Amino acid sequence: MGFCEELMRGSQGIWAREKEHPFVVGLGAGTLDDDRFRFYLEQDYLFLIEYAKVFALAATKSAELETMAYFAQLCADTLNTEMALHRSYCAEFGITPAELEAARPAQTTSGYTGHLLQVAVRGGIADIIAAVLPCQWGYYEIARHLQERGMPAEPRYRKWIEMYASAEFAAYGRWLRERMEHLAPYLAPEHKRRLKAIFHDSSRWEYLFWEMAWRREMWAVPEE
Repeated sequence: MGFCEELMRGSQGIWAREKEHPFVVGLGAGTLDDDRFRFYLEQDYLFLIEYAKVFALAATKSAELETMAYFAQLCADTLNTEMALHRSYCAEFGITPAELEAARPAQTTSGYTGHLLQVAVRGGIADIIAAVLPCQWGYYEIARHLQERGMPAEPRYRKWIEMYASAEFAAYGRWLRERMEHLAPYLAPEHKRRLKAIFHDSSRWEYLFWEMAWRREMWAVPEE
């Protein structure tokens, strides 16, 4: 068993619950309320801005040029290609660029991105990979799971599944796993334990992101 499989095994229950979350199930069935998905798209846009910063930090911490170049490309792809596609996709749900720019991060979005950035600032490449894998690898696993169940008739939700189940998106997660397997033999046991904890926390945040979108919850503390 590779080290990435060890990481996933420790969070397998969370990953299984994600696939059965009502937001994910509704997305796959094409029955998810537009308002819930609009909320998700706005928060995901804000997430991507902070996510790109994590890749930028990873590039600065890379000892090898190949790794530095890959994370720099991931940062550029996120800021340019993925966010442009995201804005175009949001338009299909009636969300304007101005609305995206005016959106405020929910409690879960702030917490998740704060976790990722804290790991990126304090840790090294292995720590960063452990932190982002539940998103990069997990989205592919969810999309493939929904694809195998049967694609929804709703074209906009079908597009989301096709995007994250694509070979292009799968390649990102595969590269990160390969890089982790390359690093794993050189890591001390206590470092591996820390990576498992980081991966587990990111997996929990992934679940909470679906839950936040389902509830359309900004903050648990009510506005005055």
